[in-house]
Parts: sequence; C-alpha cells; structure tokens
Amino acid sequence: MRNLINVLEAIDKNCPLPTQDLELNTKNRNEAIQADHIQYGPLNIDEPGDYFERIAEFWNTTEEAAMQSLCGNCTAFDISPRMKECMPGETSDEHGELGYCWMHQFKCHSARTCRTWAKGGPITTDEKSLTWDKED
Repeated sequence: MRNLINVLEAIDKNCPLPTQDLELNTKNRNEAIQADHIQYGPLNIDEPGDYFERIAEFWNTTEEAAMQSLCGNCTAFDISPRMKECMPGETSDEHGELGYCWMHQFKCHSARTCRTWAKGGPITTDEKSLTWDKED
C-alpha cells in the first residue's frame, strides 16, 4: 500500500518516483555506489580518501580535474524549480545541494561525482527537466 501511495504522490507532484520513495532512492543510490561502471562517491565529502585519485586514474586525468567534474555540473543533474519541489525539505549544506540524477535515478549531492559524469549541467529549468523526464 505504501508503494502505491508513493507512486500516486509522485504522479500528482510530477516527480520522479525515487524522490518520493526513500527505499527506492536508497536502492538506486546503493547500486550506483557499487556498480563498477558508476562508482558514485565519495561517501563522505569531508573525508574523500583516495576516491578522486582513483577516478582521476580511471578518466586518465589529474586529481584536480576530477575534483572539478562533479554532479553539480553534470548534464544529468537536475536542480530545476520543479525538482526542488520534489525534494524533502531543505536540501543544501556548506558543500552544495541535493539534486536528481536522471542517469541513475536517485537524489544525489552536487559535491559528489561518478564515472558516468558528463559535461553540460546542471539542469536548471523546468523545460529541460521535463525533457529528461520524457526520456526516462
């Protein structure tokens, strides 16, 4: 019953289901962390460990360049007004803000990244957001 309520709320608000269903969002995020081709991270922004060193090696670039290639400037990172309405209350902190990743379908933080990062973002308009929504 809970999942049906979440689906109906998501449809009513025109929101991706993972923004309304914590269990689904967590499942999708955890899969993105564990998948070799995605490697979403770092888990703790304050203590990234060797995350950016490893992703820089994967991308064949410098650690500094890798640290500039974040969810916050990825083409699939949605922080449009409509998506902000889908988020659960205050979604920003001293490091950045929470948005929605259309590539991997979960709420993600702007200060993190993954191996599938693509230049060109973030999505800041409802029109662009709705374009991605239709492709999903």
